[in-house]
Amino acid sequence: MQIVTDQDVVVVGCGIAGLSAANRAVELGLDVTVIEKSPKAKRGGHTRYSESFRVASSDSDLEEYGYEYNIDDYTPDNFYADIMKQTNGRADEDLARTIVDNIGPTVDWLTERGVKWDMEPLNVGYTVARTFFDGEELVADLVESAEEEGATFEYRTEAREILFDNGVVSGIRARSDDGDVEYHADAVVVAAGGYESSEEKRTRYYGSDYDAMKVRGSRYNTGEGVEMVLDAGARADGQWGGAHMALIDSESPEYEGGANRVDGYQYGVLLNNDGERFFDEGEDARAHTYAKLGRIIFEEPGHEAFILIDDPLKQHMRATGPGDWVTGDTVEEVLKALECDAPEEGASTVEKFNAAADPGEFDPDSLDGNHTEGLDLEKSNWALPLDEPPYHGYRVTGGITFSFGGAATDDRARALDTIGRPIPGLYVAGNTTGGLFFDNYPGGTGLANGAVFGKIAGEETAEYVELDK
Repeated sequence: MQIVTDQDVVVVGCGIAGLSAANRAVELGLDVTVIEKSPKAKRGGHTRYSESFRVASSDSDLEEYGYEYNIDDYTPDNFYADIMKQTNGRADEDLARTIVDNIGPTVDWLTERGVKWDMEPLNVGYTVARTFFDGEELVADLVESAEEEGATFEYRTEAREILFDNGVVSGIRARSDDGDVEYHADAVVVAAGGYESSEEKRTRYYGSDYDAMKVRGSRYNTGEGVEMVLDAGARADGQWGGAHMALIDSESPEYEGGANRVDGYQYGVLLNNDGERFFDEGEDARAHTYAKLGRIIFEEPGHEAFILIDDPLKQHMRATGPGDWVTGDTVEEVLKALECDAPEEGASTVEKFNAAADPGEFDPDSLDGNHTEGLDLEKSNWALPLDEPPYHGYRVTGGITFSFGGAATDDRARALDTIGRPIPGLYVAGNTTGGLFFDNYPGGTGLANGAVFGKIAGEETAEYVELDK
């Protein structure tokens, strides 16, 4: 067995959490080795396929770097309220507070580390401050910045066991192309993502059909990192049957399709294969419904649904493929082309919806109060009659982004054992952790979580290693 002894800290994972941990640790003078399960060409975990951070813009100084927020009145308290509302009050308050109070300075720091932003919203309907980015480019920039200061990256290297010496973390045992290797170190940061890319675990935690659900990001996030931390004595935490499951293009690939977005569904009507509405499309802004809507759609007949709009709404829609819109002179014609099982029933549903809608002024950027009256399932906002042909339709399904269960941690990114004690030398960050998201999540918060706690993990390991020497 090969033994590698020349590092202070081993970071497991090359997504935003691992890269933030590695960059901060090496910046503070540590010798850092990052081990990544994927090949170099696929590095970056789910971050490689992501698009934006939610940011408390009032605490950020991005303007000093030449960037300007498209919405500039979002405070940490606003962000905290959104997390607690979307998780039905179940989010760990300390973890949530840590994210919202640190994300502004963290995004500034990422900028200093070489990350480049696009501040223009991807579509109408963004209600809070965001920074947008190219995932592959962000990963490359952060790898480069860490390597320039001496960090080492090892690819196709799968962490399998956390090593201990007298109850204190002493490194990682991993499997590489050259066989087993032990990386001896004073501290370990596990930021290896969740279990969402494992067909077996999706079936275990979500249901018998979920082996068929499409994975939006990396195929390599199969949960061994989480299991490794639990095997080391950490407590399981969070909603193991919960996940970020988004509405996506039904023609998306099985893995690594990225966003495959179909934005603007909240302005139209969603129908299932029985031609029925099944969700209040205008319940809230897209950023507060899309991450739970994928699961709702997947539970519908055939695991799919159909977005219906009329021509004036087309300007407010954004779809990134690989599928495309279908256009026709009638709703029934569009639904037939989309291979809906009940196109006549769907057309009837739209007629009843139109009769129940009596809108005032339409505002795509806020909850405009335009609602239906008299339906079994009302629409709360943006209830516009679909009565100006041609009509447009899109077939969508549910895709999983990341799982909500993981290892327990505190606001210092320390792994906690089953009675709440920190495990000496062991840190966790990003989607390897649990306790933050339940039922739903505010869009853009997953990247914020990974960046904030990855950076904190880097700082904590530096302090821990210095004390240990």
